[in-house]
Amino acid sequence: MQNKDIATQKIAYGNNPQAGHYVQAKDAKIYYEVYGKGQPVVVLHGGLFGSTIEMGRIIDSLSVNFQVIAISTRGHGKSEIGTEPVTLEQRASDVLTVINEVTKEKVMLLGFSDGGYTAYKFGSMYPEKVKKMIVIGAGVLYPRLRDFNINFNQAMELDADYWAQQRALMPEPNRLKEVFQQIATCYGQLTVGAELLGAIQCPVLVMAGDRDESNSVQNVLNAALLIPNHQLAIIPNAGHPAFIINFNVTWAGIAPFINEK
Repeated sequence: MQNKDIATQKIAYGNNPQAGHYVQAKDAKIYYEVYGKGQPVVVLHGGLFGSTIEMGRIIDSLSVNFQVIAISTRGHGKSEIGTEPVTLEQRASDVLTVINEVTKEKVMLLGFSDGGYTAYKFGSMYPEKVKKMIVIGAGVLYPRLRDFNINFNQAMELDADYWAQQRALMPEPNRLKEVFQQIATCYGQLTVGAELLGAIQCPVLVMAGDRDESNSVQNVLNAALLIPNHQLAIIPNAGHPAFIINFNVTWAGIAPFINEK
């Protein structure tokens, strides 16, 4: 989701030649940017309407004391979509490839929405790689819980300026409709429940806006309760992109969690 405040950012996150890099992750080139120094924190944006630019204030705040690795998910921004069907395992594997290219240290993960589900999957698949995790707006999920079939033409009309900007970055803009279809198929058959969440070993801060229209507070709470070492923060007066709508409260929850030894 975009926000008018994003336009005031000084750094072109997601399209910054000074910080940008590519790595080959199996069938796709994945784009990522690196900012700051210190313990590595991987930042994962939301899906479809999401891009690295929406994570700007998070990156600004983290990069003061940490090394931020901001990944453009395949099919988003400057990352290719590849030839294989989109899966959560694939997304987690992409993240691993980027991490291995940048650092040998354990990382912290911060993911929003689609990026949050990727973080959950990564934590379950590669527990030895993760120190801590912050997930915003990602609850339990099972087939038919939500409708992920978004009307492509309506989506294009909702924010024409945003999609023009994104298409200009994409290596294969003509495949954007395919990106929508692939993500709808992936999430339409996805289960995120006890088996996946129970396998996460690191501390996880689960966050959500109290008015999240995509993932209800109940679904987010249900996810948190399935994670062995969890903390929970509900952001007041905020919908799905809680960290954009109410950044100060969101950051007040994140800062002590990531700094805790």
